[in-house]
This record gives sequence, structure tokens and C-alpha cells, in this order.
Amino acid sequence: MGQAAGGISPLAPKTTPSLSPVAGVKLATGAAGIRYQERTDVLLALFEPGTTVAGVTTRSKCPSAPVEWCREKLRRGKARALVVNSGNANAFTGKNGREQAKFTAKLAAKAAGCKPDEVFLASTGVIGEPLDASKFDGVLEAIAARAHAHAWLDAAKAIMTTDTFPKLAGATVKLGKAQVRINGFAKGAGMIAPDMATMLAFVFTDAAIVAPVLRDLLKSEVGDTFNAVTVDGDTSTSDTLLFFATGAAVKNGAPKITRANDPGLKAFRKALHTVLADLSEQIARDGEGARKLVRIHVKGATSKQSARRIALSIANSPLVKTAIAGEDANWGRVVMAVGKAGEPASRDKLAIWFGDIRVAANGERDPNYNEAKASAYMKNDVIDLTVDLKLGRGEDRVLTCDLTKEYVAINGDYRS
Repeated sequence: MGQAAGGISPLAPKTTPSLSPVAGVKLATGAAGIRYQERTDVLLALFEPGTTVAGVTTRSKCPSAPVEWCREKLRRGKARALVVNSGNANAFTGKNGREQAKFTAKLAAKAAGCKPDEVFLASTGVIGEPLDASKFDGVLEAIAARAHAHAWLDAAKAIMTTDTFPKLAGATVKLGKAQVRINGFAKGAGMIAPDMATMLAFVFTDAAIVAPVLRDLLKSEVGDTFNAVTVDGDTSTSDTLLFFATGAAVKNGAPKITRANDPGLKAFRKALHTVLADLSEQIARDGEGARKLVRIHVKGATSKQSARRIALSIANSPLVKTAIAGEDANWGRVVMAVGKAGEPASRDKLAIWFGDIRVAANGERDPNYNEAKASAYMKNDVIDLTVDLKLGRGEDRVLTCDLTKEYVAINGDYRS
């Protein structure tokens, strides 16, 4: 469960953003010894009364106990605290796992001075190992006492597993006559093929937005951000994205948003999309063992949905991903992935580009193909792969990474 031996991903952002506070949010981290001793492995977020929440969770048929807990509590749309631990996913842990989740919420509620139903939970780490929530006893109360508004980097670090760098993003946007803040952090490097939202991601704003509108915002923005990322084609049991709105900006003149079609939400929605897109790209950049970020663009499809399925077929192909790792512009493997997707495609119309180099056209190798140019392009850290089906106007984009020997090494050693 430790971080990759190779250190920080070469695709990591050059700088880590220093996020401004979100009014109504305090954060604290600590070491509970969930898997490793003396390692920061628990995050506690505290919210002002009146905070609303919405979320989306994995559609896996084997969800974790914290996912089930969140699903039930999201119906109320109110939150006062969030607990996230790394080291143990509390997934495939049966009745005991559910009891441990309940006990964690009870401890957090005592620390936060709220009801257990106002506590949200997320866990990440090894699947199938029992979680001993008694290790949170005393720890949550202790860190609650030192929670503060500036601990965003510490929070992002506390939830890392095989991640090699903390993932944070933020934005300030005008809502009504006031400036509001959106901050987010996420974790994820392997078992990444979201089927709802993400691995674990948490977004916070001081805007006053009712829970149904928060839910609408998530559903409309998650499809082309977190749901358009894949590292290895495996959807986690624990995928959770939670969005908290404290409403504290009302004190500065921000309006309360009660309708999803409120025209004042336009800029806010755009800023939220930017934050989610930033976080999701960071996850692709931190794919386990990754050396190249791959942006796959499919156009000319019969629909956006068809383009998405073809893009994912390419992105999840081990043959395509290993070719990119080997810096080989192997368009034959791309053709294979297009053909197996089960979507409308015409072999004799197909065109493929690596960067701005067209390597195939009209169903065969491009007559002007230059091996030296293609090989030089494939040495870049970021690879753009474009497929034109020439059948319609549907298009879509998916982010992924290459597949290296390090991925096998990381996952071969994961539980040991």
C-alpha cells in the first residue's frame, strides 16, 4: 500500500497549489495506525451548521461499507463532518465492516458535536481486511481540537495510498455580488475506471446551494471529468465524490441558490468543471507506474456515447498502453481497439493521428508516414491520440496513461 518506489510521478504538476480557505470548513489530520504506525492516515473535516451535501458513488455491485453509509445519509442532504482514512478500504468486510463504519461515525459525531447521521465516511486501501475503528477512538477528538481552515495540503496527503503526489485544485468565482470559493482534493492512482464519479474526491464551497442543486451540478459535470479517466479499466468498490456547501458566503452577500437553472450559476458551474477536470487529470498523471499522459480524442462517431465507448476501448487496451510505454506509434493496435469496441466503424474510412502526425488514413497506413517523426513524437510526456471514424458528428475525449513494468511491480507488492 506504500507509494511507488520510483518516487514522485514524472507527470506530476510542477507546483502544488496553495488553496485559500473555504469559509465554514476546518480540517485536521492524524495518525491512527490503521495499517502503518506513525503515518498520517486519517482526515477529519468539520462544517458549520447548515452545510448541505450531495454525492455520487460507485455503481460496483460490491460497494464498501462507507459507500453504503454515505448513500443512506445523502438522502438528508445535511453534513457536519467528514472522516476519510487510508490504509484500509473497509470493503468486503461483511457485517463487521458496517458496524465499524457506524462506530467511526459515532466517534466523529462526538468529536464534531453533531449527530452520526450528519457524518460522512470514506475509506481507501486494501480490500477484504477488517477495519479496526477503535483506533480512531481518542484520535478524532484530539485532531478536532486543532482543526483549522488552512490544512488543505495535509488533508490531501492523508488520503494517499499508492499516489505519488497530493492532488488539489481550487477556484474563486463570482456568485451574485460576492466572491465564493471552490476547493477540492482527490486521491487515486490504480483501480481507476470510474463508473459514477471518481476514486475518492471531496469538493467544498462556501456558496449557499441546496442539496438537490448540488446533486444536479455533480451529475452534469462529472461525466466529462472523472468519468472520462481510466488508468487500468478497474472500477473501485469505494469510488466516492462528495460536494459540500457551507453557505457561509451569504454573510458576504452571496445569494442562496435553490434552482439548478438559476442563471447566476453559469460561472459557478464553469468553475466547478475546471476544478473537477484539474483533479481528474492529476489522477491520470499519477497512474501507477505511468510515464506518459495519454489524451484520446475520438471524432466522426455516430454519437458522443459511441465515441466514448470507442475511446475507452482504446484507453483500456493493454496492447495500446504498452505500445505507448515503448514509445511505439503502433496504429495497428489502435485499429484493433476500435474494431473490438462493438460500435459503428468503417475500416476503410478510418484515420489515426499521434499528435499532428497522421499515421493511417482510408483504412491503411498513411502514404506520407514518416517513422522518424512518429518515433520522435512518441518520446513526449504527453501523447495526443486522435481517431476519426468519418461516420457522423459524435466526439469525445478520454484521459489515460501508459502501462509500464512499474505498474506490475506496484500491484504485485500491494498487500505485502
